[in-house]
Parts: sequence; structure tokens; C-alpha cells
Amino acid sequence: MSKTEIEEETLVSVDRLTGAQLVKMIQNGAANLYQNADFVDSLNVFPVPDGDTGTNMNLTMTSGSKEATNATSDSVADVASIFARGLLMGARGNSGVILSQLFRGFSKSIEGKQTIDTKEFADALQKGVDTAYKAVMKPVEGTILTVARETAVAAIAQSETTTDLLELMRGIVEASKVSLEGTPDLLPVLKEVGVVDSGGQGLVCIYEGFLATLEGKELEKPHAPVMEALVEAEHHKSAQSFMSTEEIHYGYCTEIMVRFQDDKLANAPFSEEAFRNELSEFGDSLLVVADEELLKVHVHVETPGDVINKGQKFGELVAVKIENMRQQHSTILEEEGVNHVTAPVATKAKAKSALVTVAMGEGISELFKSLGVSIVIEGGQTMNPSTEDIVKAIEDAHAEHVYVYPNNSNIIMAAEQAASVASCGVTVVKSKTVPQGLAATIVYNPEATVDENERHMMDAIGAVKSGQITYAVRDTSIDGVEIKKDDHMAIAEKQIVATDHSSLGAAKKLIDTLVTEDDEIVTILFGEGVAQDEVDELVAYIESVNPDAEVEVHDGKQPLYSYILSVE
Repeated sequence: MSKTEIEEETLVSVDRLTGAQLVKMIQNGAANLYQNADFVDSLNVFPVPDGDTGTNMNLTMTSGSKEATNATSDSVADVASIFARGLLMGARGNSGVILSQLFRGFSKSIEGKQTIDTKEFADALQKGVDTAYKAVMKPVEGTILTVARETAVAAIAQSETTTDLLELMRGIVEASKVSLEGTPDLLPVLKEVGVVDSGGQGLVCIYEGFLATLEGKELEKPHAPVMEALVEAEHHKSAQSFMSTEEIHYGYCTEIMVRFQDDKLANAPFSEEAFRNELSEFGDSLLVVADEELLKVHVHVETPGDVINKGQKFGELVAVKIENMRQQHSTILEEEGVNHVTAPVATKAKAKSALVTVAMGEGISELFKSLGVSIVIEGGQTMNPSTEDIVKAIEDAHAEHVYVYPNNSNIIMAAEQAASVASCGVTVVKSKTVPQGLAATIVYNPEATVDENERHMMDAIGAVKSGQITYAVRDTSIDGVEIKKDDHMAIAEKQIVATDHSSLGAAKKLIDTLVTEDDEIVTILFGEGVAQDEVDELVAYIESVNPDAEVEVHDGKQPLYSYILSVE
């Protein structure tokens, strides 16, 4: 079935779901989530200026919807598989990763099916829940997981009494709303702040979009080109990292899509693993995704024609995209006022190991680079990189084994997902803050074994205390701390411990909480807009609290967070 036929098909049956109908459900689910993304963001418990659950789920869902929209099969299993892979590679933040796992399980449950009925749809929801729970190391109730689980239970019960998909979907939406309303009873911090779970709300928005499709409604999607451009822009910013043009080993970003043809497969049977190994000899940043119908490849090479020729052995080319990355990167650097001379780059042998980290702020990125980090992915709390961004950074590091520092608890799951599909060995060092990432980087030994490095890195992470100062975007009360909009908040690890009308005042209160007489080193990373005399006053205050402590100061240039503090 052609893309046009999929778009034009109308609902002819409510007892079996087709691939075309699932595409429309996905499109409407993405549209409804997009329209409510700001509202979902507003439900984040912490009143920081970068609440991002809605943004992460929105970008993740847009990535999946884009892939599903391009599906040419009318099989519900094929559409679900393509959608799940789009979610997987586009997943951002914990909420995005969990969303991708929900539909990964859904897809696995209906493999090989042309259409599905109410029972199969409900069972697929349950399989998605099982998959998502397994993906989370410590599942927390009162979150998107709870909403998905309780909704699946209700759907299975209802599927025993109805064959009408519309009736089932109405029940799913109602059950998800009831479950969402109950999240504050399971997670005390939600009740304290007076909100429901943001990830659960995002899932409800998706289910509501699904229902709109079965009711014959099509939600307005004028945002689609804008959202796709945003996804590309976010990836572009992350992928550029802080590399110089000379560090681009392979100059052409090459993407191809091939539709398999039986006559060609008869002469050359396709093996995803063998094909991946073959292309890995040409370049890096390799991604290979294939199903029964399509092959999709992304790779950085010097000779794009080789990739095209290899792909054509198995079928006809559906799409080709080739970009000169050195030229693009030079243009970007020129626009930013950075001058690098482009020179031919010889292909380098793979290093034994390399470091990849996630950081926001030019100064922080330069600090990581000075400590030996190969690739710094631009991102953090304000912009979680996608699974695909992290995979590409891992491949660009060009090493036999790569250590990844997420430096944010909301990026760890995406990093682990990236590790599972990367072509080299990967260790995700579970750093949750920039200070933890810096501490782990300092103890890295390129001559040590993977186990030795991981052990030393985790020991270093356990020995550092982290704090940060940012401002509140709304009034609230958390852990007994009354917070007013525009207050500066002192956050020790993940707990708001104090507020003040000034960032300096909040930083001093944070020092009172973090620094003891036994501490030896205090590191200050000050952000955009912080005056040097204010930093000097903070240094003097630290020295008054602990005269024996060594104080290090770096201009991190990070946005939104006026100070990031490390205490060891």
C-alpha cells in the first residue's frame, strides 16, 4: 500500500485494526501530545526553568510518528515495528525511553499480524508494560509506569467483553485518566506539590489522540514540519558537540533507505549483522535498522558511493541523503566566530578506549576536554540528547571501548539504550551531575581494564558532593521549603535545601549545607551572567567556613544555573 493510500483510507471496521489506522492513531497521538507539551512540562515537580518531560516525550513521539508516517506496509505489525524503532532512536530523557519501551513491547506482541482485534491490542499494551518495567532498574509507582500498567489491566478486562475497538479505546482513555488522578496517592511529592505525574499525563495525551482517530477525528498537525525541523535541529546541536573540523574523520554523512526485492535477496540473502560489519570498514557513526520490507542506514564515510552500492545489492533505493559535514561544520564555526582551518584528515586507528560526556556550557565542555574527554555532547537538564545522538557520539569517539558520562539522571536510560545498539563496547558510568562526571574523568586510566576503570570511577562519584543554584519558575512548597517565583534555590544533590532573593545568598546557604571541616576541595563552576566580584565573595565565604579547603574556580558559562558546586 502506498503512503497516499494509507493517508486516504477511512475507518471501515471497528473490530480489527489495520496498519493504516494505526498510522493515523500515531499521528493523532503525536499531535495531541505536541499541543499539550507545555502543560505536561508545567507538571514537573521541581519549579526549575527547565522542566522537560513534555518536551522529551514530544520529541520522542515526533521521531516515532515521522517514521510511521513513511511506512508503506498495510500490516499493523510492520507499522508498529517501524514506529517502535523511531521511538527508540529518538528517545530523550527517562520519560522518552520509557515511552519507547512501552511501544517496543507492544510491537513485539503483535509480530507477524496483518490486523489485530481488541484482545490482541490489550495484550500488546500489557506486553509493553512488562517491557518498560524491565527496562527501569528501580521502577517507581505513581509515574508513567503506573498509568501504563493500570490502563493495560483495565484494557485486558474490557477486551473480554467487547470486540469494538472504539469502545475499548474509550475505556483505555478513561482508565488512564483514573490512574493518573491516583498518582499523587502513590508518590507523596506529587501530593505535596499538588500535581499529577507529568509522564503519566503525557501518556494520557497520546491515548486521547488514539481515541480521536477511532472517532473519525483528525487533529490539526500544522506543527509537523516545524517539529521535524526541531528534532533535526536538536540532534544537529548535539551532534556538533565541541569538535573541531579537523576531528571529523569521515566527511560525508550518508543516509540511504532501501526497499528489499525478492529477486535480489535470492542472489544475496540479507544479514543485518554481516551488513553492519561490512559497512563498519568504510566509516563510523554507523546505524543499521532493517525489517521485513525496508533497510535504513546512517553512516559517516569518505566515499558515499560505496554505501549506496552495498545497499543496492538487496533492493531498490527509496531515499538517499548525503551531506558534507566538514563544509557544514566550518560554516557553523564561522557563524559562531570560531576559526578552524580545514585540512585533509587521515583515517585514524581505533583507540583502546575513549570518553564521551554530556554537558551544557562552553566552559564546562572545555574543562572536560582538557581532562581527556574525546566527545562532549551538548546537552543536559535543559536539552536531553536522544539515543541516536549518544550512539553517534560513541561511534565518533572511534575507540574499541567507550565510557559514557550522562551527568544527569534523566539521561542515563537513553545512554544505556545507546550502549545496547552501538557497534563497540560501551560502559555507561552513571554520573548524575557534572561534578560526578568530572570526578570520574579525573580517575580514568587509559591503561586500566574496563572493570578497574569502572570501579575507580564509581568510587570517585561516591566521594563527591554536588550542588547547584537556579531560580524558581513558580510558587510551590517542597520538603517543607517554601518557594516563591523567581527565588534562587539551593539544591544539594536532588533536594532543595534553601532559597534566597539572590544567587549569591543561595550559594552561601548551599555551602553551609555541603561543606564540612573534613572537606578538602571545593570547585565552583559559575554560569552565564555571574559577575566576578560575586564569585570572589563566594570564594571568601568558603574560606571562612573551611580555611583549609582548596577552592578551584572555573567559568562554566552554563545557562540557567548560576552556580554548580563540587565538594570533595
